[in-house]
Amino acid sequence: MHLDWTALGQVTAVSIGVTVAVVVVFALGVLGLARVETAREQPGGTSSLGFAQAGLCFLACVAVVAYGICLIVPQFH
Repeated sequence: MHLDWTALGQVTAVSIGVTVAVVVVFALGVLGLARVETAREQPGGTSSLGFAQAGLCFLACVAVVAYGICLIVPQFH
C-alpha cells in the first residue's frame, strides 16, 4: 500500500486553514452582534453597521457549510 504523503499534507493544511478562517469569520459575526447590543445601550445609538457585519459573516459561514455538504453528498453531483 502506497500513501501519497504530499496529498495528505495538502488536505490537512487546507482543512486546518478553512477551519480557522470559518472560526474567525464567525467570531467577527458575534462581534457585530455585540456592537448592536452596545449601540442599543447608548442613547440614540444606531446599530445598522453591526447588523450588516453580523449578517455578512454568518452568511459566509452558511455558504462554507453548504459547500462542504455539497462536496460530501453524492446526490448533489
